[in-house]
Amino acid sequence: MARFDVTDAEWALIEPYLPVAATGALPRRVRDQFNGILWRFRTGSGWRDVPERYGPWSTIYSRFNGWAKTEVFQGLLEALIAEAALRGQVGLEVVSVDSTIVRAHQESAGLAVAGETLDALEQALTEEKGAPLPEQPPVLRVMRRRSRPARTIRAARARRPRRIVPPRGDGARPARRLPGSADPGAG
Repeated sequence: MARFDVTDAEWALIEPYLPVAATGALPRRVRDQFNGILWRFRTGSGWRDVPERYGPWSTIYSRFNGWAKTEVFQGLLEALIAEAALRGQVGLEVVSVDSTIVRAHQESAGLAVAGETLDALEQALTEEKGAPLPEQPPVLRVMRRRSRPARTIRAARARRPRRIVPPRGDGARPARRLPGSADPGAG
């Protein structure tokens, strides 16, 4: 068993939720394939890089693809969470969200809500719950967004520093000579 492979105790919890046909692969191979799938996602490698000890990469990919399409992993996750809840081992402190996969729209940083709309939402919540909301710190209320004045092209150019480029001395244009210098063509 490799370093990060599923232990016997973990496999005892996982195995009942993995579908295995009566004429399919032996349970030992299913465990190896499951470990191969975990290895692939733990390392971030491609399917072709899965070590041979887990079996042929194409078999591991086929097993993963079939299980993913039939939502085996979703069922496994739900079953393991339920099992942990029965044991009293579930807590929100173990929940982790990796920010590298969380995507938000660029405008999701702040919600602009008119004061009247916020009052109406608070009133609706109070009516639904049957009790007033507890005292909370003041909420920033945005009445309306102020539009920025459009910059004109002339104003934008006025702010931009100008770059002075010396002319090149190629054949298309005669090079500049400093005053008092000799004419290169004379001679």
